[in-house]
Amino acid sequence: MSDLAVASRAAGAEARGGDTPALDAAVRTSGLTKRFHHQVAVNEIDLLVPRGAVYGFLGPNGSGKTTTIRMLLGLIQPTAGSHEVLGLPMPARAADVLPRVGSLVEGPAFHPYLSGRANLARLDAADRCADPATASRRIDAALDRVGLLPAAAKRYRAYSLGMRQRLAIAGALLAPRELLVLDEPTNGLDPQGTREVRSLVASLAEEGATVLVSSHLLSEVEQMCSHIGVMHVGRLVAQGPVGQVRAGAQPQARVDTDRPEDAADVLRRLGLTEVAVDHGHARALIGAVRPEDVVAELVRAGVPVRGFTVEAPSLEDLFVSLTGEGFDVSG
Repeated sequence: MSDLAVASRAAGAEARGGDTPALDAAVRTSGLTKRFHHQVAVNEIDLLVPRGAVYGFLGPNGSGKTTTIRMLLGLIQPTAGSHEVLGLPMPARAADVLPRVGSLVEGPAFHPYLSGRANLARLDAADRCADPATASRRIDAALDRVGLLPAAAKRYRAYSLGMRQRLAIAGALLAPRELLVLDEPTNGLDPQGTREVRSLVASLAEEGATVLVSSHLLSEVEQMCSHIGVMHVGRLVAQGPVGQVRAGAQPQARVDTDRPEDAADVLRRLGLTEVAVDHGHARALIGAVRPEDVVAELVRAGVPVRGFTVEAPSLEDLFVSLTGEGFDVSG
């Protein structure tokens, strides 16, 4: 069994309340499953989101991320399994849980003829836990936090896609939240807007909130998250602290040379696996072979070595090792 599988099973044992001491979890599921007729969208996942974490929920479109989030928030009922949010069972205690949770799920939905500020005012008025006396101050604070205060009076229909996404995030911040659930929060944002969302997520975590960020953009998750969970065709195939999960993927050796084919032959002879050749370099999984032995053998074989590095696996490498599929890594 791979290290990644072991880590995933250990996390699952914690979620089920096994021998491993349970973490203080903001979200915990046990065997959570959702079927639509004969299609299994989410298959017996044991999710564990520690309090105070920024948890990156990774997977390509169709992997089950949004369906899972909708179950967590009580928007749809699971077919099997159970889950807790902020320590309380859902959906039985939804009335106690949801006022403490802010969410952005499946994109924003606002009235096109109202301004950004008026839309947030309607949203706030529908919250039975919100204090009307502080509404104006809280709305302006939320707009300012996502950079929309100068456009607060503009009608929603005139907003760009990125501005609409920011307004939806502002809606999740109208009141202090213990848990923020953000489904693809950087969708439609330009690079500057993406950096602002990343900074916002970091500041929310610093203030003590737990943030669950669903995304298919590995580069963004890698920069903002302390923990990750990887979904693939409805299954949670790995989860845990980013460093721990990444450690389960083997490092790669890279040889920079003007004779990459000869370098590749040496790597194969030494027992390195998944050897690949590109213009100006060869690379392979180094496994248990010592780097100095690789360099020595290259020199003995007369391969000119301009550079040699052992690279830690990226999240893209991790995803490919878990699923055998590519992934969207654009930022």
